[in-house]
Amino acid sequence: MLIDATAVPADRGGVGRYVDSLVAALDQDGARLTVVCQPRDLPLYRLLAPGSRVVPASPATSTRTARLTWEQATLPRLARRLAADVVHSPHYTMPLASGAASVVTLHDATFFTDAVLHSSVKARFFRAWTATALRRATLCVVPSQATATELSRVSPVRRAELEIIYHGVDTDRFHPPSPEEIAAARAAVGLGRAPYVAFLGALEPRKNVPALIRGYARAVAGQREAPALVLAGQPGWDTQVERALDAVPHRLRVIRAGYLPFGTLAGFLGGAELVAYPSLGEGFGLPVLEAMACGAAVLTTRRLSLPEVGGDAVAYCGVGAGDVAAALTELLDDSARRAFLAAAAQRRAKDFSWATTAEQHREAYAKAWYQHRRRR
Repeated sequence: MLIDATAVPADRGGVGRYVDSLVAALDQDGARLTVVCQPRDLPLYRLLAPGSRVVPASPATSTRTARLTWEQATLPRLARRLAADVVHSPHYTMPLASGAASVVTLHDATFFTDAVLHSSVKARFFRAWTATALRRATLCVVPSQATATELSRVSPVRRAELEIIYHGVDTDRFHPPSPEEIAAARAAVGLGRAPYVAFLGALEPRKNVPALIRGYARAVAGQREAPALVLAGQPGWDTQVERALDAVPHRLRVIRAGYLPFGTLAGFLGGAELVAYPSLGEGFGLPVLEAMACGAAVLTTRRLSLPEVGGDAVAYCGVGAGDVAAALTELLDDSARRAFLAAAAQRRAKDFSWATTAEQHREAYAKAWYQHRRRR
């Protein structure tokens, strides 16, 4: 089998963590695996998958347009030369002329159901490729029951035709942190000893960060020593974030920490009073699971897949600023409740492993190969 990892960006977000962790788990499981990656990622995948064949793609794949051209023109030839019987495209797009069985991962359906949460160009692009993959791929993988349900609602595909495979969590990176890890994370974001509420994710409309900022400001307005709010993650295109920040009283501290190195994330998440992630909808919700694995008390919403991840081990709220404020007030005033949630979250996170995810992907590859053979 061949995994095309060329779509993974240099700064690893959720999709990058999915691909990296899946490759490592498949290699550890003894899969006969070929990974095609961008040249910059060659040392990484050789480290993650020492028992697998790792092949660099053209340096031109560093831009999206060039990568898509390479995917259609060169990847099919490369797959034939490498004798790959299954090609896994882990991020919506796929080679249309490949002679191998094709598996495509579709991460969420919000490009159809909540298109306003994405840029118009991005929404059109991913809608088109989602529809193409559902029509042309041998098999499509989705990360949650909610995503399967939404895709079956907006497309002709039947829910039973989608392989539902949950993500796992990397417990080497995401674990209850040591005091030293917490101190290092605090230093990285300039916190000192102040308590804080943490958010980790891209600042894009789907993450609902303006409601979090406004809700935070309401929740701590009457506190003499209010916790800080720390927004960590890549900058996005949500223009409402700046407006919400401008309205925060000067005595309250909101820190835009930007992209944090992986080595600081366990300390950042596990060292928070609570982790708030009031998303408007997720295909899976990896940031919630990662915070849970760090032993954090987590506040999120019941939108789409998030209850599948959090279960009864997280707190839930609505998506408006008032809803967020009420939930933050309740949790910040109740340390026993936070401790209970933190312990429950850590236990539940153990149900999600990349080893199980890899095993289920191998079953999906075998199913796709069999279906492909029958259709020929």
